[in-house]
Amino acid sequence: MADIKQTVTRTEDRGVDNTGAEVQQQTERVQTKAGVDATTTSQNVVWYVLGFIEILLGFRFVLKLLGANVASGFVDFIYNVTGVLTAPFDSIFGVTKTLAGETQSVFEPSILVAAAVYALIAWGIVKLVTINQKN
Repeated sequence: MADIKQTVTRTEDRGVDNTGAEVQQQTERVQTKAGVDATTTSQNVVWYVLGFIEILLGFRFVLKLLGANVASGFVDFIYNVTGVLTAPFDSIFGVTKTLAGETQSVFEPSILVAAAVYALIAWGIVKLVTINQKN
């Protein structure tokens, strides 16, 4: 949760105006500052990292499914980076391949399993960080 700090400054002036009438003026100034605590920052970092990993895995899934050209620099980069992320899950299921002309479409369920496992790990880390936090 964000820390909210509020400062209230009150002033009161009494006097006489140009016509000789007694005047009383009151001013109240409220200044509010919102800051973020370390718990919120750590939660945001975990969710950001998870989002980045999920986007990379999503790219891998779509590129494999559409039979992207491995000779392309971008495709090769995505496969190399995400290969490390999906390696622990590669032998869980078989891989389905479909050949249409020169394009080979590959369905890898291990990518979906990896995405789900990393999401659960991130959720667990966030819950661990906020275990003693009041709602």
